[in-house]
Amino acid sequence: MSITGKISNSEDLYQQGILNSTHVKANLSPDELIQESLAKGLGVLSDQGALCIRTGEFTGRSPDDKFTVDNEVTHQRVDWNKFNQAFSQERFEKLLAKVQQYLNSQDTVYVQDNFACAHPKYRIGVRAITELPWSAQFASNMFIRPQGDELSSFVADWVIYCAPGFHADAAEDGTRQHNFSIIDFKNRRILIGGSAYTGEIKKSIFTILNFVLPVNHHVLPMHCSANVGKAGDTSIFFGLSGTGKTTLSADPDRYLIGDDEHGWSDEGVFNFEGGCYAKCIDLTEEKEPDIYKAIRPGAILENIVFIPGTQTPDFSCKEITENTRVSYPIHHISHIQKPSFGPAPKNIFFLTCDAYGILPPISKLDPAQAMYHFISGYTAKVAGTEAGVTEPKATFSACFGAPFLPLHPTEYATLLGERIRKYNPSIWLVNTGWTGGPYGIGQRMKLTYTRAMLSAALSGELDHAEYATHEVFGLKYPTGCSNVPDHVLNPRNTWADTGLYDQKARELARRFNNNFDKYRPKATAEIIAAEPVA
Repeated sequence: MSITGKISNSEDLYQQGILNSTHVKANLSPDELIQESLAKGLGVLSDQGALCIRTGEFTGRSPDDKFTVDNEVTHQRVDWNKFNQAFSQERFEKLLAKVQQYLNSQDTVYVQDNFACAHPKYRIGVRAITELPWSAQFASNMFIRPQGDELSSFVADWVIYCAPGFHADAAEDGTRQHNFSIIDFKNRRILIGGSAYTGEIKKSIFTILNFVLPVNHHVLPMHCSANVGKAGDTSIFFGLSGTGKTTLSADPDRYLIGDDEHGWSDEGVFNFEGGCYAKCIDLTEEKEPDIYKAIRPGAILENIVFIPGTQTPDFSCKEITENTRVSYPIHHISHIQKPSFGPAPKNIFFLTCDAYGILPPISKLDPAQAMYHFISGYTAKVAGTEAGVTEPKATFSACFGAPFLPLHPTEYATLLGERIRKYNPSIWLVNTGWTGGPYGIGQRMKLTYTRAMLSAALSGELDHAEYATHEVFGLKYPTGCSNVPDHVLNPRNTWADTGLYDQKARELARRFNNNFDKYRPKATAEIIAAEPVA
């Protein structure tokens, strides 16, 4: 084995299955990795200097091809379901050997060592062993980069093997098809094959932290963004991909802790990552200046198309996918919290993309409603985030992140409930979805209105507002808010046919109730009382 670059202990690579036949390029700088991609014809530069790559067959995650090894660590603890599909240890070892053999057959393998979890008490070492240089660069962008001499003493607590060019034999290997993402919690290994979509790397680490942190440390892992105001007040924003976590937490008047994944411990809120992974569809400098300005050398643009005859991205183009993305290290954002953690949140926002246009644009929740809506996790799958989703589709995703939760949702809800009782934050349900009717008839809520409502919540204005109560959902919503037309605050007023609105509201309430049936046996009477009245 020949090694270019710096690595703490080359013997570890032998134990991780990387053999003499391979040239290892370890911990190259982003600039060096960009040059590797360019030299191999794996990407081109935009006029902003970002590396533009194409992920091929998969332009989104493939949740049906995600597995967890069933062994003594996971057998009794994992909530086995469609998101947590069991995979035998024996089959994992055989498939791992195949992936290692495939990587060893490559001219070059890229090794990138980083950390997850910004709080030193919970930090873990993550080694990515990748076939492609831009996969390694993505890991460098998204995780926490070693500083000073940390690389010389680096220990890989978890190892990710990422081999997009390796295709599994489903019949022989036990996968559903040729692509797969498999987590072995016992031996702390992750296998990703057959897909070059970089989000699989990111979400595999999120999934393992959703197991390790609550089980070992009683820390609540959260699919949320977080920022902190100049007065030291933390806010967190829960929501699935495309509901506004990244956009709404990029606030010029506040400091970004992180845009997607956090933990809430007794010490406060901390980022799991060291980068951002933002959607690019219809991106403009006017709408999202922080994200737009972050697209510069070091950033990776995924699946974008250039304006013909230029190297300028056409962010409105959906030719390849609606799920166009950019990854960049968090320091590409000017207003960031250093280090990436803050005190317990003063405000919690549940972001929902209501495809039916029923829920108010902002509601204030009591603790029981907060628990109910956290467990329900109502939103819409927004176009392009997953393979096969081309238009918004109403869905319920427990804890606003069901695909990434190895444990039963009530375990996370219990941890959230403990923290709500201890810290007494204000909790808001924010509809970033449709108004004036459902998808296809109404319009998407204006971002300027949503920002104005968040500002009013953060400033304390809404603490003194008058509230009305939604007849079906029991949600309290303000009747007035600065810089938002009054009629927008009551969704019923935005529909041309209020009778139809009432009918559709009851239909949505029944969907909530039907979804909650599976959680009702473990729910308290207080939480059940927060259900809507169908």
